[in-house]
Amino acid sequence: MKKKSILSDSQLVLNYQSGNKDALILLVKKWHKQFCNKAFWIVKDADAAKDIAQDCWSLIISKLYDLKDGSSFGSWALRIVYTKSLDHLNATNKKRATLKEYKNEHETKSDFEEEQDAIKIDILKEIKRLPVNQQLIIRLFYLENYSLKEISKQLNISIGTTKSRLFTAREKLKQTLKNKKYEN
Repeated sequence: MKKKSILSDSQLVLNYQSGNKDALILLVKKWHKQFCNKAFWIVKDADAAKDIAQDCWSLIISKLYDLKDGSSFGSWALRIVYTKSLDHLNATNKKRATLKEYKNEHETKSDFEEEQDAIKIDILKEIKRLPVNQQLIIRLFYLENYSLKEISKQLNISIGTTKSRLFTAREKLKQTLKNKKYEN
């Protein structure tokens, strides 16, 4: 059985910097699992930890020629993993916060819209309880946007009677809504 000679990180880094690509393969074999474990320890997500380790290798490879002390490879590389893991956590937390804020905004809006719809339904029910002549004036004035003058001509009543019916209808609605606590 043939024994492999185990090279130190310092020797592997020097060999890689000298152009020996196999030295990088040995570094990856030696450190990749530790990178994944370190990332997992921080982010608590196995898939994310693997992605972080892979991203770290890209950065490490791009900066490995600049590493002056090969014996510090482990601590240097683990620091990169640690930093990338924290970056991932921060990005994930920011996404969660944004999603939570978005969800809360939309829930609040839909709750508000539901409340407004309920109020509209109650108002329409109360309008239907008014005498027919008051219902008609409310509908023409508020829903059809007729002026008081146009309503009086259409119903063949005086403007004073139109104003009086509109006023009375409003007062009845106001009182009903006040009892239901919709009014400010």
